[in-house]
Amino acid sequence: MSETGPHNDVSENLPSEHGAHEGGVAVKTDPFANPGLPPHEHRRQDIDDRAAKHSERVVAGLFTLSMLGTLGFIASFVIFPVDKIVFIFPFGHVSALNFSLGLTLAVAMLGIGAGAVHWARTLMSDEEITDERHRVDADDELRENVRQQWITGAKESGFGRRKLIRTTMFGALSLVPLSALLVLRDLGPLPEGKLDHTLWAKGKVLINTNTMEPLKPEDVMVGSLTFAQPQGLEESADDFQTQIAKAALMIVRLKPQDIKDKREASWGHEGIVAFSKICTHVGCPISLYEQQTHHVLCPCHQSTFDLSDGARVLFGPAGHPLPQLRISVNGEGNLIALGDFEEPVGPAFWER
Repeated sequence: MSETGPHNDVSENLPSEHGAHEGGVAVKTDPFANPGLPPHEHRRQDIDDRAAKHSERVVAGLFTLSMLGTLGFIASFVIFPVDKIVFIFPFGHVSALNFSLGLTLAVAMLGIGAGAVHWARTLMSDEEITDERHRVDADDELRENVRQQWITGAKESGFGRRKLIRTTMFGALSLVPLSALLVLRDLGPLPEGKLDHTLWAKGKVLINTNTMEPLKPEDVMVGSLTFAQPQGLEESADDFQTQIAKAALMIVRLKPQDIKDKREASWGHEGIVAFSKICTHVGCPISLYEQQTHHVLCPCHQSTFDLSDGARVLFGPAGHPLPQLRISVNGEGNLIALGDFEEPVGPAFWER
């Protein structure tokens, strides 16, 4: 027995995989269609002037906190000595200077960052703008559009009319660079004239650094390399490392006919010449000598100097020759200096 009534098929009430049914007609839908932007929701600051003023004060307070952090950074250099150690939980015993510098600089940078973020999130325009993708090269219309958007954004940011934010922001940004100046200043004492002079002076005897005895011409053989230091410089001295780093000397004896530079010959004694031992690249001590070519090699970066030709640079990153020291012999037969180096020793100097 067959039923003769309406056909109740559940599938008729389900949408087709290609779309929905409207009035018996299938309507195709795009599952990847652009849903568009959701309706814009205004922030409290957009509709409540009191809330906007509060946010303005918060931003200004954060910028002011940054300024206080910078001032604290500067004050730390004056208040805390370098060797002061304090106990701070949970870090333990730490340098008071380093801890205060890190803390105050963090406050200074955090104040600027947090202030800028809070300003953007609460006071600057947050309306969503859509724009179609365009070619990389911009036409006049696009440039004008970008310019107008910039003008609109600057106007809506409130930068021109919110003087409190503008003033405190400029103050914070102006003070923070002072931290960098102090950090650079703390890299070490100002050189003043210390790099221009060494312990060498007229009449100073050359002391053999191995025997700690005065050097005599007969002690220096052709093809040998001898190291010397100024008379009176003792290893027990507090500033020994500082002074020897500038005054370290290397002595070689060349055959007079092998010396190519006339000034070098006149500044030596019977073929004995003295040059700074400190490489003019980064200040490494030079100790490798090739007696056949009269070349010395810096072991750090392979800068090579010709001791028979004014110690000029043959190879490597060194920028200028090794300074030469003028020497002679005193009445006791000892090698002596006739003055200091006429140019700063060691790595490149700023006037070069």
